[in-house]
Amino acid sequence: MSDKIEIPMPTSASSAPLIDPFAREISYLRVSVTDRCDFRCVYCMAEDMTFLPKADVLTLEELARLCNAFVDMGVRKLRLTGGEPLVRRNIMWLIRELGKRLNGGGLDELTLTTNGSQLAKYADQLFAAGVRRVNVSIDTLDPDRFRAITRWGRLEQVMSGLEAADRAGLAVKINAVALKGVNEDELADMLQWCGDRGYDMTVIEVMPMGDIGGENRVDQYLPLSMVRSKLAERFTLTDIPYMTGGPARYMRVEETDGRLGFITPLTHNFCESCNRVRLTCTGTLYMCLGQDDAADLRAPLRASETNLPLADAIREAISRKPKGHDFIIDRRRPRAPVARHMSVTGG
Repeated sequence: MSDKIEIPMPTSASSAPLIDPFAREISYLRVSVTDRCDFRCVYCMAEDMTFLPKADVLTLEELARLCNAFVDMGVRKLRLTGGEPLVRRNIMWLIRELGKRLNGGGLDELTLTTNGSQLAKYADQLFAAGVRRVNVSIDTLDPDRFRAITRWGRLEQVMSGLEAADRAGLAVKINAVALKGVNEDELADMLQWCGDRGYDMTVIEVMPMGDIGGENRVDQYLPLSMVRSKLAERFTLTDIPYMTGGPARYMRVEETDGRLGFITPLTHNFCESCNRVRLTCTGTLYMCLGQDDAADLRAPLRASETNLPLADAIREAISRKPKGHDFIIDRRRPRAPVARHMSVTGG
């Protein structure tokens, strides 16, 4: 027996919430403002990447209009991602525009996921625009290892960005991808470092998306059940009901009074409570990170000066949101089940 429910399809924009076929309210939009990045992390990209032609990328004004349409339809949280969002030219214009929807304008939170390389330049401006929290991706505290993982990154530049974020008043959460044989030996030290600095930390399993060149995700994959067991040898971890609107499940680290989150798309998928959709910088809406079904929002966006065709296209897309993803890492299936890179979708 199917657990889908029938959702009536409005013919025009309205303030009615976006409800998917499994009665989940879609209140969270992640937007990849660019597929470009100044790093080439080994689990995310090939070193020799071919990026989208600039002509295919939405203007900042078009991205603002799309995001505002989603807020008008009940989205309460926006997260800007990339690639690296802060390498997009004039990105602060978009962030300031979206920040106008905070404080009673329909938006509860405007956040950012970044590699931290540009935070020293933008932290104060982000806070002034209404951003109060950023996720910073750091997989190691060893400078040489950091260079190896990111291929192009410098840890000292990211640390300067964290210091700028602290001074600006931005709350910081560190995202670390668990990589077998690479950083598993220092995740406990990273957790202590986060606790000492007042940062939350989230550990993420490798996600099988896109061709990453010579790297093999089977070799990279480290189940977070093993990570938790190892961390529990040093820390007391207590499950808590804390939520940020994303897929992480949290626990309190009693020794530091900090929070540790786990994102486990493979060992325990987080689909049952999924409230998220992802928008690319070309105007493609992916209803699921781990599925290829998508909707073109660029065409209705550009077809009319009103948002009515756009709203109808969004609602039609949400009516096709699947129950969950099909991520699997298996030596018998060497190709990633989703061909696009995370940076395209809005990681």
